[in-house]
Amino acid sequence: MKHFTKLAIAAAVAGVTAGAAMAQELYTPNLAYRTGPFAATGIPLMNGQADYLNMLNARDGGIGGIMINAEECETGYSTEKGVECYEKTKGKAIVTQPWSTGITLQVLPKTNVDEIPILAPGYGFSPMMEGTTFQWAFNAPSGYWDGADMIVQYLESQGDLSGKTIAFLHLDHPYGKEPIPVFEKMAGDKGFTFEPIPVGLKEMQNQSAQWLQIRRMRPDYVVMWGWGAMNAGAITEAVKTKFPMENMIGVWWSGHDADLAIVGDKGKGYKSISWSFPNMDAPVMADIKKHVVDAGKSQSNDTEMQGVFYGRGIVISAVLAEGIAAAQAEYGTAEITAAQLRWGLENINMTEERINELGLTGMVAPFSTSCSNHTGHSGGWMLEWDGAKFVKVSDHLTPNVASYQELANTKAAEYAEANAPWPTNENCGG
Repeated sequence: MKHFTKLAIAAAVAGVTAGAAMAQELYTPNLAYRTGPFAATGIPLMNGQADYLNMLNARDGGIGGIMINAEECETGYSTEKGVECYEKTKGKAIVTQPWSTGITLQVLPKTNVDEIPILAPGYGFSPMMEGTTFQWAFNAPSGYWDGADMIVQYLESQGDLSGKTIAFLHLDHPYGKEPIPVFEKMAGDKGFTFEPIPVGLKEMQNQSAQWLQIRRMRPDYVVMWGWGAMNAGAITEAVKTKFPMENMIGVWWSGHDADLAIVGDKGKGYKSISWSFPNMDAPVMADIKKHVVDAGKSQSNDTEMQGVFYGRGIVISAVLAEGIAAAQAEYGTAEITAAQLRWGLENINMTEERINELGLTGMVAPFSTSCSNHTGHSGGWMLEWDGAKFVKVSDHLTPNVASYQELANTKAAEYAEANAPWPTNENCGG
């Protein structure tokens, strides 16, 4: 893998400054959802993403001397609208950010034809980790199967899982079903009972039937794969039914501060695995305040900016920016193409040193990508609600990727066969 540094990027791009000055923009559209039943979780994420890129525009003149246009196309988390947004923006986009597993699955085959990379950090189709097959799709820094594995790792650290029951409360949507194959495999390997409990889109705010099932089942743990209004509904029901919050763990999209703030102290002990962490003392936060917030260019607020999701939005845009910078350095041009960005996203090297250089200290764990590894598998931390905020309650956890690599390869091969002819990157060496 080719590595790059801040100095190397500057040197490479310096030679094309004149050309960059004539370039129009780096068009990185975001298929946002600030409306609909998932808006409460979408808004802070979109705000964090936008503020980071606006900060780069104001502080650095963009990336490599060319401004970024991160125009939003509103989907309301609707798959149909998401596909419309993709078709509307693909003409000049160098990346697509679907922001829904359902939209990702619909767009995935199109990107092979259109040759536009998908960037779906921490979501999407988990076998996208296999870059040889899914050469245009990326879900770095961590995928859903990573999250499932780390949750089980954490539960094992609390005691043997053999003979235990884990209820899986999940959105009845491609997103919610995504980790089931890995959970089922681990249940067989480790001897616990895995009980999926789906929540329909129309049941998100009234989960009385699901929690009646949980009360009757009396599981040892509830793992939640929720999103938007489902999160608040589940947490409220858990408190109402007096389920022990310390035995309830969510994926990273079920660790939203505002959802827990509804129940306050009663939510103490609830946990969420996370590949990002908010750090108000990180230098990037001061730069965002100076160049974006104080300039009146942010849609966020002080409370939101302290939360997990706003900070995660910052990290997501930083990952994209690193891919762009890597491509600019490799190809010696500021105005990169979508195909060149694909190379950049395959050559991200977020070392601890680089994370600190970017001002993201403590906000994401180191990771790197390659031609064959489109996820990076950064791992993360278990966070716990202390009544007012999420705090780290574990050391850095890393997923046991080897335990489901074969499953990923099998699912990738099945997908390719079902969508034949499916082009793969036969020149991918690592």
